[in-house]
Amino acid sequence: MKTNNHRIFWAAVLGVLLMPFGMRDASAGVSVNINLGPPPIFAPAPPEVVMIPGSSIYFVPNLNIDVFFYNGYWWSPRGGYWYRSRAYNGPWRTINRRYVPAPLFRIPGHYRGVYEREPRIPYGRWKHRERIERRQWREEHGGWNERGPGRGHGRDN
Repeated sequence: MKTNNHRIFWAAVLGVLLMPFGMRDASAGVSVNINLGPPPIFAPAPPEVVMIPGSSIYFVPNLNIDVFFYNGYWWSPRGGYWYRSRAYNGPWRTINRRYVPAPLFRIPGHYRGVYEREPRIPYGRWKHRERIERRQWREEHGGWNERGPGRGHGRDN
């Protein structure tokens, strides 16, 4: 009988000593996170762009987030993800980093401060500028383009 009382006593002492560690708020919760893409980019009108010199990448100067135009797509890195869209106002889709063109990773981190004063190009005018640059390149290189001489079909016409 004495042994049982002794065990009960020490169990009670141990319980009292360990009680602060065992007393925690019991709570349960459910967290649901659905990524629907980045918040929409609000632009009241099609944005002007600024070309980053030495590249064919344009950026939107009047936004507080990074938005670039390159190779026919709008690109925006946000929160560790990259997003891409055919139109400046979306819809935006998440893009795996391996599909983001390498030149976009080479944009200097301080590009806004350095290139903010470069000439602003109205929305859509960069396409006209790219056509002029391609034409000048073909004239300087004897009519060659990516597919060969002539009209791009490997023929001399």
